[in-house]
Amino acid sequence: MPLPPAMVQKAREFRGVPATPRAAATVVLLDPETLDVYVLRRATTMVFGGVHAFPGGRVDPDDRPETIRQDWAEKLGVPDDQARAVVGAAARELFEEAGVLLAGPVDQPDRTVGDVSGEDWEADRRAVAGRELTMTDLLARRGLRLRDDLLLPWARWITPVFEPKRFDTWFFVALLPDGQMARDVSGEADATTWISPAAADGLAMLPPTRVTLDELSPYRKMEDLVAASAQRNAAVPIIPEVELTGDGGAVVRLPSRSGP
Repeated sequence: MPLPPAMVQKAREFRGVPATPRAAATVVLLDPETLDVYVLRRATTMVFGGVHAFPGGRVDPDDRPETIRQDWAEKLGVPDDQARAVVGAAARELFEEAGVLLAGPVDQPDRTVGDVSGEDWEADRRAVAGRELTMTDLLARRGLRLRDDLLLPWARWITPVFEPKRFDTWFFVALLPDGQMARDVSGEADATTWISPAAADGLAMLPPTRVTLDELSPYRKMEDLVAASAQRNAAVPIIPEVELTGDGGAVVRLPSRSGP
């Protein structure tokens, strides 16, 4: 897999000690009817600007939902406290960047909240994005609980060693809840689109995004994708290896891993 020119230059010039990866989470949001994927193009002022990605970002200290499944630590390969933070970050980033909330009434565990695009919800979204309000407090005030059962663990990627900013990122898959719509609300993207995983070849993407879309391409039914997620190992990180080529370029080679 070839690298963009800017990353090739970083790989060739890298010397010294790799930066410590920071925990992050990203969510692959799927249309329930078509299984198309919601992607956004990062603004050029952002880290990895100009490439298409999924909603996501760094884990914050306040990302600690109180009520989630008990098996997240095992699924993500980290202690319980960190697993809670990663799951909380995934839900928060999806709300911040796409206006999609994975939550439902406390007393109705199988339901999801409906439309969250009204002005009162938008005020709450802005407050969460501005760190004036935590997701935990938002959900408690509205009588909701995090629907972490709607997040399917898919993979874990760590940024190559030559990048000055590195991330240890857990990838989740989620369906767009009924009655909600993904919206370009974050200010961190200059374009958004729904696209079939099989039709995304022409978009500029980093290897984790490209590989994830390739992995999702064969699935036509959500139940098959759910079954595939249950068989995957999202605890073992994938660290791309960069091989410099004689023509001045570089290619990414992915380490082999067991499981689907």
